[in-house]
Amino acid sequence: MHFTVILGFIAGALYVASHYMKTMVPLRICEIVSNLLFVVYGFMYPSYPTFVLYGILIPLNSLRLYEMLQLIKKVRTSSQVELSMDWLKPFMHKRSYRKGDVLFNKGDHADELFYVVSGSCQVRELNLELSPGQIVGELGFLTTDHRRTQTIECIEDVEVLAITYDKVSELYFQNPTFGFYFLRLTSKRLLQNVERLERELQACRQPAPA
Repeated sequence: MHFTVILGFIAGALYVASHYMKTMVPLRICEIVSNLLFVVYGFMYPSYPTFVLYGILIPLNSLRLYEMLQLIKKVRTSSQVELSMDWLKPFMHKRSYRKGDVLFNKGDHADELFYVVSGSCQVRELNLELSPGQIVGELGFLTTDHRRTQTIECIEDVEVLAITYDKVSELYFQNPTFGFYFLRLTSKRLLQNVERLERELQACRQPAPA
């Protein structure tokens, strides 16, 4: 009986400790161990309501732990693979532009991004050409006031697919692969801006020719 009481205290301590944990995997593991000890305690005491209650909680916590581990595995895989944009196309609508048209100007309000299907565009500020298969207009999604950070001009007849930022937000949280693709895309664009600024600073520091 003395051992059973000690077992109950240990189980209770683990249960309380699980409520102070900030990450889900250790929390679920701690709760499962606590549940197991409470099951043993309920059987040995005996306290059959305790035995039944924590016997039910063991598979429930085990299921949630399994789901969390699967999600972590999926996120790790998503961060390492390239995304095929075919699955995204049903959420987008088609638009056509002629050579010389401007998709958007720097400073314009931003509420959607574009996937280039055919033709080429140019980022004026970076003198960077965007070919088919690339996404443009994603940085406006990250700015606090949703403003365009650059001007995109069509240097050929262009066909694009457009998707609103509201739908992007929804897909970002539903699909880890798209979330990581979007992070890599925005990081690449920000690094391009940094490189451009560094080149401009370097040019300003060079002494003028005599």
